[in-house]
Amino acid sequence: MRKNYELEKRKYVICGFIIIIALIYSIRLFDLQINDAKYKKSADSNAFLKKTVYPSRGLIYDRKGELVVYNQPAYDVMLIPRDVQPFDTIDFCNTLNITREQLDKRFSDMRTSAGYSSYTPQRLISQLSAEDYGRLQEKLYRFPGFFIQKRILRQYNHSTAANVLGNIREASSEDIKRDPYYAAGDYTGDLGVEKSYEEYLRGVKGVEILIRDARGRIQGRYEDGAADIEPVSGRDLKLSLDIKLQEYAESLMAGKRGAVVAIEPETGEILCMVSTPSYDPKLLVGRQRGKNYSMLVQDETWPLFDRALMGAYPPGSTFKPTQGLIFLQENIIDLNTTYPCSHGYINGGLRVGCHGHASPLPLKPALQTSCNAYFCWGFKAMIDKRSKYGSSAKAFEIWKNHLVSMGYGYKLGVDLPSESRGFIPNAKFYDKFYKEGRWSANTIISVAIGQGEILATPLQIANLSATIANRGWFITPHVVKEIQDTVMPEDMLHRRYPTVESKYYADVAEGMRMAVTGGTCRLAALRDIAVAGKTGTAQNPHGKDHSAFMGFAPFENPKIAVAVYVENGGWGATYGVPIGSLVMEKYLTDTIAPERKYLEDRMLNSSIIYNVPGKK
Repeated sequence: MRKNYELEKRKYVICGFIIIIALIYSIRLFDLQINDAKYKKSADSNAFLKKTVYPSRGLIYDRKGELVVYNQPAYDVMLIPRDVQPFDTIDFCNTLNITREQLDKRFSDMRTSAGYSSYTPQRLISQLSAEDYGRLQEKLYRFPGFFIQKRILRQYNHSTAANVLGNIREASSEDIKRDPYYAAGDYTGDLGVEKSYEEYLRGVKGVEILIRDARGRIQGRYEDGAADIEPVSGRDLKLSLDIKLQEYAESLMAGKRGAVVAIEPETGEILCMVSTPSYDPKLLVGRQRGKNYSMLVQDETWPLFDRALMGAYPPGSTFKPTQGLIFLQENIIDLNTTYPCSHGYINGGLRVGCHGHASPLPLKPALQTSCNAYFCWGFKAMIDKRSKYGSSAKAFEIWKNHLVSMGYGYKLGVDLPSESRGFIPNAKFYDKFYKEGRWSANTIISVAIGQGEILATPLQIANLSATIANRGWFITPHVVKEIQDTVMPEDMLHRRYPTVESKYYADVAEGMRMAVTGGTCRLAALRDIAVAGKTGTAQNPHGKDHSAFMGFAPFENPKIAVAVYVENGGWGATYGVPIGSLVMEKYLTDTIAPERKYLEDRMLNSSIIYNVPGKK
């Protein structure tokens, strides 16, 4: 009998079709049971309720062990959408003191938030007051599908240091995408140490697993809690701040726009970091956080702008010690080199003014009197010395690199977010502006005295003061002194040495000491404590000049280095010197001498804020 090849072919086609169908079903079943979590969530939610247990956030102390930031309980109204049954919305709204419109909006916002699922707990209302919590707890049985989630909120023992401490806010969709730790409704650090030390402070979340019956009612803990995961508390921080000194410095800066930074030179620990105008950190806690944050954003005095870290200012005459150091290192001058001052620097039709003092004079008296002409002549001698450097551009690059090594022009690396780098131009900057080979020292002479394109943060100026106090080295400034059960990062502990040799710093320090004993910083003199300092009056094209000061004390074995910058404060001796010296005196002696009380009263009661549209 002949084979029917057509039937034979059909047999293979039919078998193949059956195999394909079987594969499709197998793949789909695998996808539904293994890959697609939707049905697993549904099954789990029928049997279990998994509640997140939030850990206690790490506490924050000051350098003396005083509690600064702690936790307080807060309560959120949570629900599992698929478990919610029809309920009395009027009773619910009256219980929580909200309107029906507000409730509807919260439901709408919840459904459109990141991570929304009808099978998992969702937050409806956050941060209930104690009264609202108590009322809802009594009536919770009337609202099936709802439950209360305990949380932790921050509270503050002081109304100070908002720019350093930061705050916490709800995690954004970007936070959730970036870090799997976060889920919708979680909180994360925002600004200050709350942000930069978030991974230490937040701890590890736990899970409580409750079992349901067929009707969805909670029957108790699954396996008597054996499967629960306990939360791990965040680590405590000890700040380097002296909170009392911080409060005092902020009181001196009240009514002023600017910054104060004080550093312990030997350790790089920041003793106080003031930015004013400021705000009470308690404003950004609780259900009024959003409203208060908007108010602060709209405030024309920019209280959220951290001037100590982000304010880039012309350093003025506080910059002159860097010039003396560079000129000594490059053998442009020695301690006997003198330059003339005819009430200023006069060269080739160019004039940079200066106040009256002896002339000619060498380096130390030039620092003592803050002579503009001296540092302009020294700058010209270096930048135009083609016999040594070949060109002004090459000389300028060497000059700039010395400054970078001292902490200018780049971020210092402080352990806080949003640090500004300031600005130190390079030779290419001027090549582009004036054309290559068409500029010299006189073209850019203002940078020699901390003006022109030079910009520095108060933190960088304070760090220079600490470097001179140490006679030639510094440790990266930082605001955290200790992390519970953790070794501090190495870069917060090792010394950094600028390219200027240490031997030259003693001479510059002596010049700054002379400025206090008989120069521009006489108001900084303290009883029984030798102080070194340098004033700065920075020109301001938008209004009155800025008042600046940097100094350290005691002269031998320094314990504190400080920088003060007061916008529109005028002469450095008007506000910078008094505030800086009072901060040093308060830290070193814990009091203010009777003969200096008049100075303290004047700083406490003076107000000089000028609102300049568009300016920070």
